[in-house]
Amino acid sequence: MSDVEQSDAKPEDLHIPLPPASFSFLVLSLRAQAEMQLGLMQFGEDDKDKVEPDLPLARHTIDLMGVLLEKTKGNLTLEENRMLENSLTELRFRYVQASEKAGKAAGPNS
Repeated sequence: MSDVEQSDAKPEDLHIPLPPASFSFLVLSLRAQAEMQLGLMQFGEDDKDKVEPDLPLARHTIDLMGVLLEKTKGNLTLEENRMLENSLTELRFRYVQASEKAGKAAGPNS
């Protein structure tokens, strides 16, 4: 699209269509947030583009997913339950890894 065509575009034409609201989309959204907070997503090719972990915020998001699992017990399809449980297992493992890495980076005197 040329600059002229872009300037004539309406704001509503520039929006990406959102997927339908669903439990799966909610779980995947929370998982992506936690992965970002754990520093697992890189947005560029350089190390300077790497996102630093925010472990307390990641822990909070993971805990929210745990609450979601607890409060929806018995009300999910097998697929929804597996997605949430598998996401939680993976994120908890990654959290431990990120915590250990942060501990080593801080050094033995911290």
